[in-house]
Amino acid sequence: MTATLKINAAVLNAPNQALTIEVLDIEPPRDNEIRVKLVATGVCHTDISVMRRPFPVEQPMVLGHEGAGIVEAVGKSVTKVKVGDRVVMSFNSCGHCGSCHAHAESYCTNFFGTNFLGQRPDGSTALSRGGQPVRHNFFGQSSFATYSICTERNVVKVPDTVSSEVFEMLGPLGCGIQTGAGAIINVLKPGLAESVVVFGTGAVGLSALMAAKALGAATIVAVDRVAERLALATELGATHTVLADGSSDVVVEIARVTGGGANVSLDTTAVTAVLRQAIDCLAPLGRCGFVGGAPVGSVLEVDVRDVMLNGKTLRGIVEGDSNADVFIPKLIEMQALGRFPFERLVRMYPFGQINEAIEDAISGKTVKPVLRFAH
Repeated sequence: MTATLKINAAVLNAPNQALTIEVLDIEPPRDNEIRVKLVATGVCHTDISVMRRPFPVEQPMVLGHEGAGIVEAVGKSVTKVKVGDRVVMSFNSCGHCGSCHAHAESYCTNFFGTNFLGQRPDGSTALSRGGQPVRHNFFGQSSFATYSICTERNVVKVPDTVSSEVFEMLGPLGCGIQTGAGAIINVLKPGLAESVVVFGTGAVGLSALMAAKALGAATIVAVDRVAERLALATELGATHTVLADGSSDVVVEIARVTGGGANVSLDTTAVTAVLRQAIDCLAPLGRCGFVGGAPVGSVLEVDVRDVMLNGKTLRGIVEGDSNADVFIPKLIEMQALGRFPFERLVRMYPFGQINEAIEDAISGKTVKPVLRFAH
C-alpha cells in the first residue's frame, strides 16, 4: 500500500468564492480504488454552476471532472488498469441499479450520490486538511488537484498510440465533449440526407456540430447570440448560422434554410425558451434532444397539438448516453483521422491560473479551458 501524499488542490470553501490552491493530504487507494497523477483537466460549466450557487453539499470541496493522467497506484482488487497506464476519467455510477445493469450508466438512479455528494459510499473522504475531511469524489474524481482517487467504473485507458500533446487535451472527452458528440451519435443519429440544428455553440454544442458533420448530415445549422462563435461553428462544419440577437425569428429562419423544418435539433443552453424553439423548428417526425442543467422546477410549455400531429420527439440526454469505455476511444480515433477536431476548442492554462480559466469560460473568451499540471 502506498503512503499518504501531500497534494495541491483548488478548494471551494464557500459558494460564490474563487477557488484557492491549498496543500491537502490524499489517502492511499482502497482495494477498489485507483490513484491518478493528473496531467491535465478540463473546466466544465457544471463546475462553474456548483461554484456559483448554493449547493446541497457541505464545503470545503474539490471540484473538477474532466481529468486525464497517469495511474500512480491501484488497490489490490483493481484489474482494469495498472501503474503507469494513461487514463481519462469520466462520470461515476453505482453499478448496482437497473440502469447500470442495462448499460445505461448515465441514468444511474444514484447519479447524484455517486457524482455530487462529495464522499465515498461509506461517508468517508480520501482528502483532508489539517486532519479535517475535505469533500471530493466529484464525478468520481475531483480532478482540480495534482492527484485524484477514482475507480474502475469511471476510468478509461488511453491507447498507447496517442501523442503526449493530444493526451493533455483528452480530459474533456470525459464529460462536455462526449455529452455533445454522444447526443448526436448515440441518440439523435441524423442520416446522410437529414438536417441538424444545434442551439448554443459552447464546447458541448460545437462537439455536437462536429459529430453531425462526421456522420455526414446534409444541413447543419448553428444558433447562438455571439457572432464570433458562429464564425467558429462555420469553420467546424456548420452549413448555415442563425444569430439569435432578436433581429429575426429564429424558428422562421431555420425553416427557411432547412426547407421547411429540421429533422434533428439539440438544445445545449438549458434555457426553456430556447428549448421551445428547438421543438418548434422541427419538421414532421423530427427529433429534439436537450442537455444541460436547467434550474430545479423549470417548466417547459409546448404546443401539444403540434407535437402530436407532427410526431415530434423530445428526449433528455445525460452524458451523451455514452458508455465511456467504448465511446471515448472512438472519439480519440475520430480525432486522429481528422474527423473530430476537438483540439480546436481547447486553450491550455497552467493549473495556477484556474480562476482566470474559469472567468474566460464564463465570458466566452475560451470555449474549453484545460488546466495543465507541472509536477
